[in-house]
Amino acid sequence: MVWWTWEGKTVFLTPSTICPFIIIVSLLTPPSYAFYAATIRTTIEDPSLVDNATSNGIRFSITDLSPPTQRILPTVYLDRAGISLYDAQWEAGKPVPIPSSIIKQTIQALLRFKATCQDFRVPQSQIRIVATEATRKAQNSAEFRSQIKDATGWTVELLPKEMEGRIGAYGVASSYDQVRGLVMDLGGGSTQITWMVTTNGEVKMSEKGSVSLPYGAAALVKHLEASGQHGDKFKEFEKDVVKDLKDAIKEIAIPEELMKDAKKGLSLYLSGGGFRGWGFVLMSEHPIRPYPIPIINGFHVHEQAFQDTNTVTMAIKKVEQEETPEIFRVSDRRASQVPAVAFLVECLSKALPNIKGVNFCQGGVREGIHYADLGASLRKEYPLATATKAYAGESVQELVDLLVAATVPSPTPKNEDVFDNSLLVAFVQAMYVHAAFPKDLCAGAALRSTTTGVFAAVHGISHQQRAFLALLLCERYGGYGSISPTEQDFYRRIVQLLPDGKAWWCMYVGRVASVVGSVYPAGLVREERLKVNVQWVAKKDKEVLCIDFDFVEPIDELDEGLAGSLGKVEKAGKKKNWIDGHGHRVLVTVNGREYSEKGSHKLQACLNHVTAQRSVGFPVHPLLQFNNGGGEDLDQDRWRNIVTFRASTPTVCDA
Repeated sequence: MVWWTWEGKTVFLTPSTICPFIIIVSLLTPPSYAFYAATIRTTIEDPSLVDNATSNGIRFSITDLSPPTQRILPTVYLDRAGISLYDAQWEAGKPVPIPSSIIKQTIQALLRFKATCQDFRVPQSQIRIVATEATRKAQNSAEFRSQIKDATGWTVELLPKEMEGRIGAYGVASSYDQVRGLVMDLGGGSTQITWMVTTNGEVKMSEKGSVSLPYGAAALVKHLEASGQHGDKFKEFEKDVVKDLKDAIKEIAIPEELMKDAKKGLSLYLSGGGFRGWGFVLMSEHPIRPYPIPIINGFHVHEQAFQDTNTVTMAIKKVEQEETPEIFRVSDRRASQVPAVAFLVECLSKALPNIKGVNFCQGGVREGIHYADLGASLRKEYPLATATKAYAGESVQELVDLLVAATVPSPTPKNEDVFDNSLLVAFVQAMYVHAAFPKDLCAGAALRSTTTGVFAAVHGISHQQRAFLALLLCERYGGYGSISPTEQDFYRRIVQLLPDGKAWWCMYVGRVASVVGSVYPAGLVREERLKVNVQWVAKKDKEVLCIDFDFVEPIDELDEGLAGSLGKVEKAGKKKNWIDGHGHRVLVTVNGREYSEKGSHKLQACLNHVTAQRSVGFPVHPLLQFNNGGGEDLDQDRWRNIVTFRASTPTVCDA
């Protein structure tokens, strides 16, 4: 990493479940940027480092909060110390003070990270430590914090319990472009619940922030060990948990606007290590196998799958019995907590309002602290557009306008939306990223760009949004027919993440973008070269999408790339190329004249033959004579005569 090229970077040490403390550090801006950084600090809250010691380790990360990518909280450094402060406070089933050996290990980890902060030129004055649940409840909390202060010079602040839940909720808000529903964070020792609605960067939630219940994943393991899995004691505990959850729902006072949604079903947003482990098991059992996106943030399942505790617990048992391989991102520790999480899920099904879908989130305390400090103008940014902004050409809006012109929805069904304008902006900004790749890599690399490629680590986007951008970019470079068999399998699985019919629109728009890319190869519109016009017509009781590529300056001939791109648009309308039975017929015209790839190749062949025949003195058919050999352009009517003429002698060009 080259620290002096960064502006406004932030360093984090993040939590995974229970958060004993959080360290916030702002990265020192080099002297050459001192004034610029000072200006940023006067208008936007200082970036900071978060150190979060949790039940399954202390995680370190560096996050870049410099414009223009603040909204997506990009992480540029990661590390982890495997120190479990929660487990350290239990011995023989009873709570005990944090042992001195664990305190020593924690301090050593912090000192190592302090050295890392020095490597990144982080000043001591910009470090803040905020302690949460585990540190608050530790029997020797004061001693623990005092030893940290003596060894590191960092003062530990205790975060109020009610604020902890609110910050965690902001972490969830950072995980999607919009959130509307119930929010839950399952830690090791507790779980928080609230409601949330985000609109245009404004975040609304319960006035109480969130309600905290002592039912974290690790805590539930302890409770279930004490009550057993069956019997009266277990039933009594289950009854208490369901009652507490129902009381929590009453306490957060869900507003009327959300209760109206509840008639059809509320969305549920889940964060925290316990829920993320549950999500990864569900991902392994998903109908699409193997599931194409190995990222928990943005993963969505229907309520039936979420509540299917038998499927999840059986998947874990098969792993334990070595009948199946280990499940991706489900450690032995997380696997051991699955029965406890299953118990909580069953209680939720009895206590919560009607749920229609479940969304998993990566965002937690680290993300929440910074998202809470962002202004509404930054929060409302579309994360995918923010992520692709760094790759944008100079004429994004002009190219977006061309694609918008090409995406006129079918008159039936009514009110059919094709794409959100923000998605098209993100696509246009990214559509030249792979342009210089070798031809055998372009489409495949573009297809993988949102899962393991350049946009894989983007925070705040759903799996469906990843699939949309991946398919659009892949089709911009040739699509399914331009990728290897391995990538074709991946393509088929990505397609299944989209609503019916949307994959075809990705194919069509991506291919239109290929034409646009051929006309404007640098993403710069110095002068207008192309207009796009679309209308729907009825032919033989079928709707046809008619798209006209209107070149402002007449073109002498179509180069191979442009001809191929136009042909791909035409082929998108052929029924054999529709995706899962969904698609539309497409008629392509160029400057108002019907176009076909076959005809284009014939024209190019004729032009090549004419040049070759003239060069060796062969006679040329009269229809192909240009101004007595002077090179005048062919007009469209003359070309139609050429392509239908069958020559009788091998000395002329057979069109």
